[in-house]
Amino acid sequence: MALDEHMFEALNPSRFISFSFPNPCNSHSSLRIAVLDSPIEPTGSPSVAAMFVPPGLETDWIFSTESGHYHLLFDSPGISRLILVGDQESVTGHDSLLIYKRQDSASTWSRLVVSLQPLFLALFPKSCFKNGIPEVPILSFVDNLICSVVLERCIGSSVGEFLVENVEIERESFETREFRRRLRFKRMPNLIQTEIRIIPEANLNLDGVEIQNIEFKPDTRVLVHPYLPPMAASLSLIASSIDEQIQTGHRPKALCVGVGGGALLSFLAAHLDFEVVGVEMDMEVLRVAQQYFGLVENEFLHISIGDATEFLENASKSNKKQKCGSFGVHMSSEYDVIMVDLDSSDAQNGMSSPPLEFVGRDVLLSARSVLSEHGILVMNVIPVDKLFFETMVDELRSVFDDMFQIDVDNGENFVVIASVCPIKSFPNVTKNEMNSFSSRLRLLLSGAYMDSIKRI
Repeated sequence: MALDEHMFEALNPSRFISFSFPNPCNSHSSLRIAVLDSPIEPTGSPSVAAMFVPPGLETDWIFSTESGHYHLLFDSPGISRLILVGDQESVTGHDSLLIYKRQDSASTWSRLVVSLQPLFLALFPKSCFKNGIPEVPILSFVDNLICSVVLERCIGSSVGEFLVENVEIERESFETREFRRRLRFKRMPNLIQTEIRIIPEANLNLDGVEIQNIEFKPDTRVLVHPYLPPMAASLSLIASSIDEQIQTGHRPKALCVGVGGGALLSFLAAHLDFEVVGVEMDMEVLRVAQQYFGLVENEFLHISIGDATEFLENASKSNKKQKCGSFGVHMSSEYDVIMVDLDSSDAQNGMSSPPLEFVGRDVLLSARSVLSEHGILVMNVIPVDKLFFETMVDELRSVFDDMFQIDVDNGENFVVIASVCPIKSFPNVTKNEMNSFSSRLRLLLSGAYMDSIKRI
């Protein structure tokens, strides 16, 4: 597409344009310039900022897809136009660059900032020059990634393209190295769908060893994804009911809607002695969870392939038939907890969780009908805006008797808990209850999650 010198003089909501530009610091290379205008029109003078792609990440979906650009824009509040600068050769070259190592690019950036100043100003809307020549803010992309290696790229029937990667992340302590395995979807490039801890299969001296040369195994004992420990901590609200079941020799039951890598399912089954049923739409995601993330189906962990809302509807109908069985015998199969980890993504509106259709009244009624008398519905929530959150809470309140919330404290996720019956008091572990379910939770999770539960 030919560029008109006047096309950037005004904002054009949701417009995305990319083009190549000669690298002023290297005559043998070109830069990829991407310009994205926010879908939200500014109330005052527009704010423009530039960002440089970290060297080696030019082909990462965060920086090479339109949806990735949108997420970068959403993570930069108040910015009306984002200008992204990366190496053109890395983007247009073949996609075999599967290993990334962080580089110190500060000196390269500082040279480019000065050299690209005229280009940046040419990409500013005309209205920004009312009070003279504007400054060009340079945003930094900051994460905790030291290095990564892609293990496999996959295509799922419902989720589309996704990848599995091993990564090394920064730690506060430099005594040991921290490795994780991640599942990421192209449709939500800035989101880590699943993350688990991995440990070397052999006792190695890791000094100077490259990540691609280490064989790892999953460690399912610890939940490292930010919102999963709070989701598990919600079980403390029904700890007394779970204790009663355990004392009678019965395993508590959990329904996990959305499997992903299966970290939560494995944790519930292996470390909290739950019988777990997971519902996953995509067979390829399930294969990857089993191959790379330690998910193992057995007598206490079962997976159902299909749509989550249809599963709940069918389970609700089946439960009603069982309850009305011969001689009035109660034979229903009920869950103590339903844990929902579903999300949706719109490039222009950002990510939300759960999908709005999942918090419709019919779906919530189906969920309530398959919960036990003291059951809870637990949802990972990423609200698009305040209205989304308030609407969801109102729908839940119309179906359930009590409501709670845990702030994940990452500026993004909330865990919302809806209870079938009112919960009179929050559990406290006493000396006489050291072998209780609550005490087990506190040993496996930070007690701060249980203590931060609040009624809403």
